[in-house]
Amino acid sequence: MRIALGIVALLVLLVVIVVGIGYALPVKHRATRVITLQAPADTIYGLITNAAVFSEWRPRVKRVEQIPRQDGVVSYREIGDDGNILYVVDEATSGKRHVTRIADDKLPFGGKWTFEITTTDVTPNGPSTQLRITEDGEVYNPVFRFMSRFVFGHYASIETYLGDVARKFGQPATILP
Repeated sequence: MRIALGIVALLVLLVVIVVGIGYALPVKHRATRVITLQAPADTIYGLITNAAVFSEWRPRVKRVEQIPRQDGVVSYREIGDDGNILYVVDEATSGKRHVTRIADDKLPFGGKWTFEITTTDVTPNGPSTQLRITEDGEVYNPVFRFMSRFVFGHYASIETYLGDVARKFGQPATILP
């Protein structure tokens, strides 16, 4: 009986510590990762902005629902391993910059991703293009905040995404900070 009570007390203490640390962490964070690909900027931009085909090259996305435009705003819902997430496009500069934002305030997280595309060099194999993703994220739940910071890492989603992009182009995923 004492052992069982000791285990329960230890688990309660662990939960209290996780929640306490979670509350002490900032809600907002910024994470950036970069990959260089042998592909034209417009081709990369076309891939990352065509939500209708995300499920074809991103294994964690099962399907995408296009949302009818309202006041010219592009939005879509991704359904997959991360749940059902509504996104809106805040900015789109063809071939150069694309900004998407989570538009669902019922989730325990939110924020935006800024995609920046820069042609860095032209090689015999074609253009060398850099894709930079910056996440300005927010994690509202203190337990998720703890997990995001110490278990998954703020960079995990970006690195998974960039790995998917590299595989789509048949290239190694050499991801840089």
